Amino acid sequence: MPLDIEFAENPEPRCPVVLLLDTSGSMSGERIDELNAGLATFKQAVQQDRKASLRVEVTIITFDSYVKTVQDFITINQFYPPKLIASGSTSMGQGIESALNQLESRKETYNRYGIPCYKPRIILITDGGPSDGEYWKTAAQRVRQEDAEGNFLFYAVGVEGADMNILRQIATLDKPPVMLKGLNFKQFFKWLSDSMVMVSQSTIGEQISLPPIDGWAQTNA
Repeated sequence: MPLDIEFAENPEPRCPVVLLLDTSGSMSGERIDELNAGLATFKQAVQQDRKASLRVEVTIITFDSYVKTVQDFITINQFYPPKLIASGSTSMGQGIESALNQLESRKETYNRYGIPCYKPRIILITDGGPSDGEYWKTAAQRVRQEDAEGNFLFYAVGVEGADMNILRQIATLDKPPVMLKGLNFKQFFKWLSDSMVMVSQSTIGEQISLPPIDGWAQTNA
């Protein structure tokens, strides 16, 4: 759908969510199955709230041996979760750079069409460490700088096997990485959907308290 028609038909403010997902070979089997189920949970939960279904936008970027945008920004009411497949290595640094670039481009589009925007969320989920050299260090610097400037909120979620030391260097000090409890992807995405519904019901710039994370997160990671 052309952007002028898209925004004319739905001029609601947008709540952008970037899902940056590790689909490397170590995520195969039950892990990728549960991740796919979590995406379906996110869709189902957000669309139950009419306002959120029109305001929350999601893009899905995967990283393995390559970085792919498997879903461009789209509102939840039009979103159909893809079936992700796991294989290859872990191009995490390049994935983060791609996520930052695409978010920047989308925010420019909102400005061009006069669409108000809540503070975006970038969600990184991984069960490993970067295999693409030093890209992650440059990406980490950019994440911290842009987060400090208030451009977005960055969340890193580690699945068992994730290099939490590297994730701590990528994430910001006030939002350190969190380890997923088992394979509780459904619980995580229910938390994310509840959070985004709350954001979409608020006034842009309003400070809100998000739901507790103890249902899906290890508190001793």
